[in-house]
Amino acid sequence: MFPRRFRFGRKGPFVNKFVIFVATGGYAGFSPVAPGTAGTLAGLLLCLPFSRYPLAFYLLTTAALFFLGAWAAERAEILFGRKDSPRIVIDEVIGYLVTMILVPFSPATASLGFFFFRLFDIMKPPPAREIDRKMKGGFAVVLDDAVAGLYSNLALHLFLWGKPEFFQELDKWIYSFL
Repeated sequence: MFPRRFRFGRKGPFVNKFVIFVATGGYAGFSPVAPGTAGTLAGLLLCLPFSRYPLAFYLLTTAALFFLGAWAAERAEILFGRKDSPRIVIDEVIGYLVTMILVPFSPATASLGFFFFRLFDIMKPPPAREIDRKMKGGFAVVLDDAVAGLYSNLALHLFLWGKPEFFQELDKWIYSFL
């Protein structure tokens, strides 16, 4: 897929370490249990500081991370010797960031966004399933989770629109434990 001059080993071990760091969502993908969920948690932790910035910054950062993640996922597939290795969780990080676009960040919205994203990521409704099955490479790895993030974002916005009081009550309940 990449021209010969971009193959591994030509740039040295630093590039490989950087690829692994990005593709595994800051090493969250090495979680021995549920690496996809650990990757989504890494997305939540990344979303927390980014949610305080203007929308344009959030969208540009998410888009840049999408393309960086696609590049790293493709290279990590070669390093790990497996198509869409469970250790590659940058797609979950990006999917969660897409889930939270234009959503006011609070413990309740973060939790429900986490739940919706995991649900749609596992279910893979169309066209995410077709992308996962028919496309190859790092772009496909990231794109199917971005689509799941769009579904999650829509579900979260519908829930926010229909039951805003639910989020207020859930926030109170969560804060009672903190």
